[in-house]
Amino acid sequence: MRPEGSAFTKGYYYRPTVTNDMRIAQEEIFGPVVCVIPFDTEEEAIALANGTAFGLATSIWTHDLARAHRVAHRLQSGIVWINDHHRIDPCSPWGGFKMSGIGRENGLVAYEEYTQIQNIIVNLNDDTFDWYADDGIEKRYS
Repeated sequence: MRPEGSAFTKGYYYRPTVTNDMRIAQEEIFGPVVCVIPFDTEEEAIALANGTAFGLATSIWTHDLARAHRVAHRLQSGIVWINDHHRIDPCSPWGGFKMSGIGRENGLVAYEEYTQIQNIIVNLNDDTFDWYADDGIEKRYS
């Protein structure tokens, strides 16, 4: 149904028809789809955004950057764009929260995700060594 009023006589406008309990609003949809869900307060907007099992990415559109940053820090999302969408820097970590993805891609964080640290200690002394002995000798590796 087209909204009424002179502001809506030109262009393509459609009243919001999605509610947050609908499948389309609760699942990750990778396509040219946007769910527009009205809200009245900042708290309600955050609850709606966090009210799903997924948290890959979020966009916030506003002129109030202080509010945008405040909201962004409360969102359970791996990446939050402010006044932008889907711009990804290769050195910035990419990955979601909750059920969105496994681990992180891009940047140093990804390198750490794909590596394992191993510690090798070599004793070069033939003397016996009791790590837990209370003998007054400083306990250090060889």
